[in-house]
Amino acid sequence: MILSVSRRTDIPAFYGEWFINRLTTAEVMVRNPMNARQVTVIPLSPENVDCIVFWTKNPSDFLQYLDQIDSLGYKYYFLFTLNSYDKGIEENVDYKKKIIQTFQQLSNRIGPERVIWRYDPIILSSRYDLAYHSKGYEYLAKTLAGYTQECVISFLDQYKKIESNMRRLDVMTPEFSDIEIIADRLSSISRQYGMRMSSCAHKFDLSRYNISHSKCIDDDLIEKVTGRKIRVKKDPSQREVCGCVESRDIGSYNTCQHFCRYCYANCGRDAVRKNIEQYDPHSPLLCDRLKGDEVISKYRKSKSLIVENENQQELM
Repeated sequence: MILSVSRRTDIPAFYGEWFINRLTTAEVMVRNPMNARQVTVIPLSPENVDCIVFWTKNPSDFLQYLDQIDSLGYKYYFLFTLNSYDKGIEENVDYKKKIIQTFQQLSNRIGPERVIWRYDPIILSSRYDLAYHSKGYEYLAKTLAGYTQECVISFLDQYKKIESNMRRLDVMTPEFSDIEIIADRLSSISRQYGMRMSSCAHKFDLSRYNISHSKCIDDDLIEKVTGRKIRVKKDPSQREVCGCVESRDIGSYNTCQHFCRYCYANCGRDAVRKNIEQYDPHSPLLCDRLKGDEVISKYRKSKSLIVENENQQELM
């Protein structure tokens, strides 16, 4: 099983103690976001969890747990989002110079192959234009050179729940020609600083600019991280254009405290505040408690994906 931690919230930034408690007890509960009475128990032993994929904007407080995660025998890598936006877009994200330092510390600790830089979403408006992204991206690429090998980009998807936030920013829906111009420029900068570039969950083809389609939950990278061959299918719960392989996400919506304007995982501040009031690092549920009327079941796909007798030399 591949564990996604998490598309729904930033667990490394805000809930590290809860997560490490889940690993030490080797079990977590996840409420179905579409049916609140359905709760799934997911076994988290290293024998079941082949790899953990962390999604985060700021794991500074999480670094203290890496030694313990290693000692427990888990394998993992990070998808680290770092954009050039200020607090007008990413209100509660820490100052970028501090986050850059954390990125560098993490890379020094686990290796640049296991820290994937995400520059996304790319927002286009009269302010956030080609010149803005070129300047901001180059500054970040220069400071991250040698600390990562890949950058994943994506362009803003106008989800219904973020329309009001985006309207105030005069966001434009780009033509493909606009996307090509930005992609060409950012890809050129990436090559200058020794990084490859890929795009996330878009139908359009940018291969002429040396940009491939990414798999954020990436079976090829997982095989390198674990040193083992795995057998896993594309994730059917994700969009058709998403290349990710199947994983299990243990996060909860309406719990991320970054309050980014482009976030699809929060319905609003009141919902987030209500949920974080329930945060208990010892609860099996994130920012939640069992109410007594749940239907509780075990996750049926919690077995290892390792292909036996096809061990590979560990590369990282």
